[in-house]
Amino acid sequence: MSLIRLNDVSVRFDRVQVLREAYFKLDAGDRVGLIGRNGSGKSTLLKLVLDQVQPDTGTVAVELGTRIGYFSQFSELNGAATILEVLEDVFAHVKDVEAELAGIDAALADGPCEAELDRLIHRQSELFADMDRLDGWDYPRTIDKVLTTLGFNGAHRSCAIDELSGGWRNRAALAKILLEAPDVLLLDEPTNYLDVAGVEWLEGWFKNFKGAAVIVSHDRKFLDSVVTRIIEVENFHLNEYPGSFADYVVAKQFRLKTLESQFVHESELLAFEAEGISDRRAAAKAGSKGLDAKLSKIKKARAPRPVDKIITEIYAGLHVKDVLCRVESLAKSYGERTLFSDVSFEIRRGNRIAVLGANGSGKSTLLRVLMGEEPADSGHVAWAKGGGPVSYNQVLDALDPEDTVTHAVNAMPDSLALTATKKSVNRFLAMFQFSEAELKQRIGQLSGGQQARVAMAQCLLSGASVLVLDEPTNHLDLSSTQVMERALLHFPGAVLVVSHDRFFTDKIATRRLVFDADVPGELAVRQA
Repeated sequence: MSLIRLNDVSVRFDRVQVLREAYFKLDAGDRVGLIGRNGSGKSTLLKLVLDQVQPDTGTVAVELGTRIGYFSQFSELNGAATILEVLEDVFAHVKDVEAELAGIDAALADGPCEAELDRLIHRQSELFADMDRLDGWDYPRTIDKVLTTLGFNGAHRSCAIDELSGGWRNRAALAKILLEAPDVLLLDEPTNYLDVAGVEWLEGWFKNFKGAAVIVSHDRKFLDSVVTRIIEVENFHLNEYPGSFADYVVAKQFRLKTLESQFVHESELLAFEAEGISDRRAAAKAGSKGLDAKLSKIKKARAPRPVDKIITEIYAGLHVKDVLCRVESLAKSYGERTLFSDVSFEIRRGNRIAVLGANGSGKSTLLRVLMGEEPADSGHVAWAKGGGPVSYNQVLDALDPEDTVTHAVNAMPDSLALTATKKSVNRFLAMFQFSEAELKQRIGQLSGGQQARVAMAQCLLSGASVLVLDEPTNHLDLSSTQVMERALLHFPGAVLVVSHDRFFTDKIATRRLVFDADVPGELAVRQA
């Protein structure tokens, strides 16, 4: 039985086509991964199901009685309540049963007459059955497990939701929707702001979820673990690919070979994606020991592709020193809580360092201290003179809504766009899926994902020797993430990145800075 059906649906906004002749159905137990370029219509599809957008033509049907849960990065909760109060409200029906059981216990203790005793015992038996059916006997522990896994400490749980950061509010909304366990889950980027442990917990949660789900996500490992089919929104249509994300990559390659490619580099990027998947499988078959070393050997054997040549042309004029940064005895605490202490390491040319750890361990704080945005308690950070670091997050925050894309990408004083040929720069931007029309648009008119692409292109062309990236894949679509990965692999300087995207870090990292979960303040430097 289909829970949701879209039949011949078309949608336009201000004369701009978003969907055309779209067909879709969601059956019980389906797990659909919804992918596509930023602005392609993924969120519109979810809003059609939620009746927040009306189709210009066609029909949208939801099976009567179907309970739908929706999560997005803009989900709203009662800001005056704490997260504990919000989640306890999810179990309001369980608390009503508990209250009635407590009343029966009190009535039984008063020694009722035989007829009343029989009635109370019969009703108690019915309520016990309700508690079993609702799995309500241990709901406080269920709430605690979800909050603990998503990284909520005691302070987060006791403060009003309005006092939480945007990221923590998003996690609170995700916790609520998961505990509600509706018939259909609509999830818009659910892994953003989760650490690796949180993403892995969510994957495990889906194994026991009996309902259906439509998931918009750029997290390829998450999609590979959870979905049963992929639907790609492309050229206003919905193209379906059965199986996991890895199956989609293979099927899409085959499809591109039978169609005239609309984007000259797309087939190459998908081949690169397939290599990443097949590399890990091939290396894993040889045994788990030395997996990353085997991956490294496989990657070195690759022949250069035209896309790679475009990237290397851009970076041909960038001259980078051997030692780019020295960190000595760095320490940072908040009150009595030590984030890191006595941390020493070097950032050298060619390093691609992934900073890993649980939510709240201090990853982003470390980046801010290195960039001088926050003072260290002790220790020293020395950047090499000339061609220093650039922070993706600072660039993204500083984008001028009135600026055009073309000007913004070329705005930095040492931008490689000023020294590389115009043809090379245009080909580079075309890989990032900037059309000529988009290059002329004002940044304020772009979606959040499109603005993220502008900031990433600006960083990659900045002329900086070190790229500092905090969750760079959060707002990029898959194609833009693939282009970024290729650029980072050919970047002659160094990269320092915090990311929960395991596929991404597996691809690019040569070293790892790992926050030790068992020993607060300890950082281990490891080879990737």
